[in-house]
Amino acid sequence: MAFKDTFSLAFRTVRGNRLRTGITVSIIAFGIMALVGINTAIEAVKQKFTESFSSMGANGFTIRFKEPRFGFGGNNNDLKKEKKGAKKEKKSNLNKPITKIQAETFKDSYNFPAEVSINMFGVRDGVVSYQSKKSNPTVRVVGGDENYLSQNGFTVEYGRNLSGLDISTGRNVCVIGKDVAARFFGDNLERPIEKIIKVNNIPFRVIGTLKAKGSTFGMSLDNIVITSYNNVRRYFNSNPNATFAIQVKVGDLKMMDAAISQATGIFRPIRKLTTIEDDNFVIDKSDSFAEMLIRNLSLITTAAVFIGIITLLGAAIGLMNIMLVSVSERTKEIGLIKAIGGKKGTVRDQFLIESILISLMGAGIGIILGIGLGNIAGALLGTSFLIPWNWIIGGVIICTLTGLGAGLYPARKASKLNPIEALRYE
Repeated sequence: MAFKDTFSLAFRTVRGNRLRTGITVSIIAFGIMALVGINTAIEAVKQKFTESFSSMGANGFTIRFKEPRFGFGGNNNDLKKEKKGAKKEKKSNLNKPITKIQAETFKDSYNFPAEVSINMFGVRDGVVSYQSKKSNPTVRVVGGDENYLSQNGFTVEYGRNLSGLDISTGRNVCVIGKDVAARFFGDNLERPIEKIIKVNNIPFRVIGTLKAKGSTFGMSLDNIVITSYNNVRRYFNSNPNATFAIQVKVGDLKMMDAAISQATGIFRPIRKLTTIEDDNFVIDKSDSFAEMLIRNLSLITTAAVFIGIITLLGAAIGLMNIMLVSVSERTKEIGLIKAIGGKKGTVRDQFLIESILISLMGAGIGIILGIGLGNIAGALLGTSFLIPWNWIIGGVIICTLTGLGAGLYPARKASKLNPIEALRYE
């Protein structure tokens, strides 16, 4: 019997047992749906992480304060070491925030061909008001300089950016995000220019409005007010331990290591560190946080694979049981095929093809459902439509092997039946 005929006979047999086939297909489809769906959603999350935390591009890094080890995330041993080294810390300037003078000194001293920006976080619960209107206490207030917008992926739609004079004089001017502008002035982003708004009851003149950036994990990137870091330090962050951050963006990715090395060499003396002391600041590449979070997602991927494998293992057992029942039900048919000259290989191939067909049908349905569910999560995050080809190919291969493994024993059992005994089987 030709392979085409064997395949056709196997397909008709599968189609003839719809209920039994449908149950097994559903189990296999569920396993593949979990595998493909979760990994499609993970790909969407990875894409969102990369977009959110790499707005500076791959050619940027941030210098920030190195948090002390005790407190949240610390342990008793760390706390004892910190207490023992308290006297040394006073001399070595450890655990002290990055001050305005230190940040500005670095910016003036850094001669590397790069763009440097100083910034300070203000509040995340700011209240903006204009005339009789008032916002909810959800507006983020950030202090930056003339380079802050370009360093963080913001673009001025109307008006202008903060200038060096705005920073040095500390005058009350600000740039506002699209959500803030739309709340008080409608969709025309040009209307807020030169208007006086109040942020936590402090008047600011609007000099620019920003293009929309969207949201990340439920937090709007457009619900923001950006003013000079001097204003934030004066009005919104009076904590004596408040620290500044420094962002650096180089023109060429190949220059990144050299830029970091020079930044470290310049900033250590500014931070009053001796040659034998460790850095009391941290340098993060712009995409390092995203990479860290993406690495942590591997645990979810492992869980998805584990769930899929367990489900497919159960489906394989069910499929093998169905094929064994099928062998028993079709014993006379097998005897007839052998009696008219059918070979062992033909019988074996027919049952193997039936098993693989059922498994691949489940794979097809599971892949479609998995892509759909995964992209629903992607749509909620605002990412583009994703098709995880590697997991689709892997799912097809896994299901093929599942069908082959589940059908191997029943197929061999069927091929070894004695045709005379099979024809007499009741």
